[in-house]
Amino acid sequence: MAASGADVYSAPCLFDRLMCRRISRAMDAGVVEDAEVLDERMERREDIRRAAAIEVPASIVREVERTLDGQREMLAGFFGVSLGEREGAGFLRYPAGGFYAPHVDRAHVDSWPAAARRSIALVVFLTGSREAEADGTFEGGVLRLFAPRETIEIAPRAGLLVAFRADMLHEVTAVRGGARDAVVDWFYEGEGLSPTEEPERTETISHREKEKQRSTEDLSPW
Repeated sequence: MAASGADVYSAPCLFDRLMCRRISRAMDAGVVEDAEVLDERMERREDIRRAAAIEVPASIVREVERTLDGQREMLAGFFGVSLGEREGAGFLRYPAGGFYAPHVDRAHVDSWPAAARRSIALVVFLTGSREAEADGTFEGGVLRLFAPRETIEIAPRAGLLVAFRADMLHEVTAVRGGARDAVVDWFYEGEGLSPTEEPERTETISHREKEKQRSTEDLSPW
């Protein structure tokens, strides 16, 4: 059953334990690169973020994205917005010492124009913390959301989906004693909506996402 509040939606067990383990194993064997920070340009900034973006097999990506697509209608109704396509799933690993300083995921920046279309951010945890689960594999790694009325802290549980507005300030606290794995994605605004002005903040982008953006730009008729 989904648990919800005015600003944040969560649902346990979007992925079952078997699926979580299977994705994490695929990440173990995947191509790893440092996750970047997106501001006026894409760059690695270990003072802001310490995490890895990992390429996984296409079959895993398809399975994950089918599951996320199945949440579109429900999330649109919960947040009262029209939702269009997704940006594309990313697979992130925060190792011991990993963190992400406060940031928002929606911004107007030349280095990633699509970031202005982000409406709802999605996080699905693949591993759980020891604070949240008896068999957790790390400590810390809290998703801290600075909602308008309160600060919400979510300790990772394997399979848990968390969704929130992409312009909400949030952070990942330092991970200790293990690795925090998660899937991230964003639903874009639906047709007929135009991005509102937002402050230019930092956000994440993976190598796979950069390549997809370049391909899209190459095909643009203008």
